[in-house]
Amino acid sequence: MNTPATVPTALEKRARAVLASAAAPDARVAAQEFVAQVSRDAAFQLEACVRCGQCADACHFYLVTRDPRYTPVYKLRPMLRAYQRERAPFAAVKGWLGLPPAEVTAAELAEWSELVYDGCNLCGRCTLACPMGIDIAGLVRRAREGMSAAGFAPADLYKAAERALDSGSPIGVGWPTLKRQIEIQEQETGLDIPVDVEGADYLVILSSIEIAAFPETIGALARIFRQAKLSWTLPSAGFEATNIGVQIGSRDVAAALLARIVDAAERLKVKYVISPECGHAYSALRWEGPNLLGRPYPFKVVHIVELLDQLAREGRLRTRGKDGRRLAFHDPCQLVRRGGITAAPRRVMRGVSERPVDMPSSGEANFCCGGGGGVSAIRRAEKLRFAAFECKKQQVETAGAEALVTACANCRNVLEDAIDDYHMALPVLGLTELVAQYLEPVAAKASP
Repeated sequence: MNTPATVPTALEKRARAVLASAAAPDARVAAQEFVAQVSRDAAFQLEACVRCGQCADACHFYLVTRDPRYTPVYKLRPMLRAYQRERAPFAAVKGWLGLPPAEVTAAELAEWSELVYDGCNLCGRCTLACPMGIDIAGLVRRAREGMSAAGFAPADLYKAAERALDSGSPIGVGWPTLKRQIEIQEQETGLDIPVDVEGADYLVILSSIEIAAFPETIGALARIFRQAKLSWTLPSAGFEATNIGVQIGSRDVAAALLARIVDAAERLKVKYVISPECGHAYSALRWEGPNLLGRPYPFKVVHIVELLDQLAREGRLRTRGKDGRRLAFHDPCQLVRRGGITAAPRRVMRGVSERPVDMPSSGEANFCCGGGGGVSAIRRAEKLRFAAFECKKQQVETAGAEALVTACANCRNVLEDAIDDYHMALPVLGLTELVAQYLEPVAAKASP
């Protein structure tokens, strides 16, 4: 097996140039990018806000701090002011009269960096609550484009973006690490795990967190796919699903990272790419990818939960026994609220759970784990992230859950950190591994 040579593409060169230009913070660049991000639809949404405050009660950062600065729509003020100064109705008249809004300053943007990054998971719960239908999370994502282009994103995210471009992973997990984890899982399962198989139906991509912290996912997939008799493969290049470009707010970085996955899928001529939901991997690949790259995919993107649900309904996922604990499903924001996959994970979980329970405000209204949108990678945000977990803790305790199940390795990692910080005894299980645990044994072939 030969790993394809790493040659910087035009997309990668542009992404590196964008990161390099952000080395010196510049408020004027931020303002220019804010205005560029305000499309006609975005302008309608900015003008539609009636300041009702309902988004505040939807945000766990506001609920645990009661600090009005964490009101979701407040995080948009720098972008709103730049828009009002340059492109809003009557902006030119106000400028001519000497009454334009003040320019956004570097000091203000440095202050807003905490609000736009540390205090927002891009989870979309505020969008769900807005009576005017404003996609507040989507607008914050646009605001991050201005912040990152001008040097006002957190240093941890810039470093993660550079590592992703250099090594393929935001935490530096390269092919040698994945290769070793594959070898270990082959030893533990007794199964061959295919790599770089041209013409396989399914291409599996993984997040760095899965590879580094939950490598048993690889073995679980191998067992599930063997029983379902699926043709699948892992790529030796382009295996990283996490998209730090979406988290930091850089379309150029996001496109460069997506292109690696698309190149792997096209190189191996697969029909489907199976995405996990980690670091906005699923939403970036499935919903944003074709627009970022400027062309449609020659393959279909499916989430592993969708595939598990399909296999179970087709009778190809046969299980024996069930977990007797009260299991509650933690809904990953990008999978459920932003992606619409609400029923499938619950159907899959019920197949291996005797006592499934729903937490209050579950499904589309579920609270984020607290680490999405890149927050888990920002060291200065740790205290705020742990504080936000109080909302999830209340959900768990109200439901009387004895364990959490989720379909996102980033959620799992963040939840485990917070649970440790709160000194709770609450296991967090991966849905794929849980299913694999209860698979019916595959009958051995009779000797001729």
